Amino acid sequence: MSDGAAIDIYFEDLTPGDAAEFGSYLVTKDAILAFARDYDPQSFHLDEEAAKASLLGGLSASGWHSAGILMRLSCDGWVNRSASWGGPGVDHLRWLKPVRPGDVLRARRVIISKRESKSRPAMGLVAMHSELLNQHNDVVLTQDMTVMVGKRGFAPPKPVLPPAPPLAPEPQEPPGLVPLFYEDFEPGERIFIGSYQFTAARIIAFACQFDPQPFHLSEEAGRNSHFGGLVASGWQSAAVQMRMVVDARHRGQEAAARSGFVAMTGPSPGVRDLSWPRPIRAGDTVHFCVEGLSKRLTSRVGWGLAESRSQGFNQYGEPAFGMVGAVFLPTRG
Repeated sequence: MSDGAAIDIYFEDLTPGDAAEFGSYLVTKDAILAFARDYDPQSFHLDEEAAKASLLGGLSASGWHSAGILMRLSCDGWVNRSASWGGPGVDHLRWLKPVRPGDVLRARRVIISKRESKSRPAMGLVAMHSELLNQHNDVVLTQDMTVMVGKRGFAPPKPVLPPAPPLAPEPQEPPGLVPLFYEDFEPGERIFIGSYQFTAARIIAFACQFDPQPFHLSEEAGRNSHFGGLVASGWQSAAVQMRMVVDARHRGQEAAARSGFVAMTGPSPGVRDLSWPRPIRAGDTVHFCVEGLSKRLTSRVGWGLAESRSQGFNQYGEPAFGMVGAVFLPTRG
């Protein structure tokens, strides 16, 4: 939803089949390193020599960095001119090719379908497929999601925020270790990996770079939106979850190093069922956990693919984040 800028895109203006391209975004080495240090400090995003020995074959941007770039191009290209109410989640997000320093990215969006909301007459739901392309016209990322878009002539509803529920007990166990090897990954095992407080400063700093919608940028704009206050970008919660996973993995690598046996995990090909059940507000603390779902060996010798469900719960015990993701794990030996 625009704040101060003219709105000229409403639900009625988005037609299935319509396609658009927008943006030009230069990816620099410094930006790759800065994002990785904050949210995804894996060696193939931080160290050129280590990256050459990885499955990615060289230094590349975090997948969540490239997802943030797509969001930024979308905001600049159409979202901040629209009556957007945000999105409840993403059906599929796939990382097809590495994003390298020097790449120039642009976005492409196709409207797939739309329908009016039965419970909220002021808006409708629009399904769209988005792609991120580099200067060679390679598609590096694809995304399928549904967004909520307001109708012409309707004002966003005034939020009615219920009283905060009682605080839930803090997790008692220390953050666990994420399995480093395919053989150690156990479907059904659930691990608490860490907690993160979403301060107003952190929310605004992320939004300024990647998701400058008004309700992510200021408390006042948030109060004037259907959220009723400043809320974190969903992409920030996904990036924070990644940081929690990497920190848990590093704890495992440090423990393994004491026995002289360290593994480098691989990248992720993508995620599905990414959801934000409740807004994350300034001051919220989110506790993240990971549960193993399935695993299989791949055609690449020495590597398996493991699928996990990640969840985040706020200080009231309410679900605030969820997704199913996959990662390449090395086999022992």
